Amino acid sequence: MSNISDEGGHGSSPAAWAAVVIMLIGFAIATAFLFLDVIPLVWLGAALIPVGLVVGGLLKAVGFGVGGARSGGSH
Repeated sequence: MSNISDEGGHGSSPAAWAAVVIMLIGFAIATAFLFLDVIPLVWLGAALIPVGLVVGGLLKAVGFGVGGARSGGSH
């Protein structure tokens, strides 16, 4: 049985956290306003999902991804 700390690349980085948090906020906004039948805000929440992907990619590109120079982790 392997140790979890021996396995790298589980997305435990500032880039991954930022991407997931932004996408979860977008999903929550879209879901809440779908139930409230406010369609423009549903689309606003849905638009945050690809924004999260872009932010995560940009942060990874500047070194905040897993094993990145600025991530501060031992991955």
